[in-house]
Amino acid sequence: MFLHVTAARHVRDHIVEIAFNDGTAAHIDLSNSLDGPIFEPLKDVEYFQSFSIEGHTIAWPNGADFAPEYLRSLAPAGVKS
Repeated sequence: MFLHVTAARHVRDHIVEIAFNDGTAAHIDLSNSLDGPIFEPLKDVEYFQSFSIEGHTIAWPNGADFAPEYLRSLAPAGVKS
């Protein structure tokens, strides 16, 4: 199965509630994943909130995104909706 994000909403700070097509839904903290120049603007929580779902994952206006597999790997084990 091709993993993809089906829904996402900002919770607080750098935490996003993400649902995947495998039935997993979890609060995922991306604060430790914002390394490198493309992710620098995302450190500003107001800008961080500007994501949308594009190409089966969450993405920001500056072109930053995370692979759905990476996002899923950050979800606590055994979490299903």
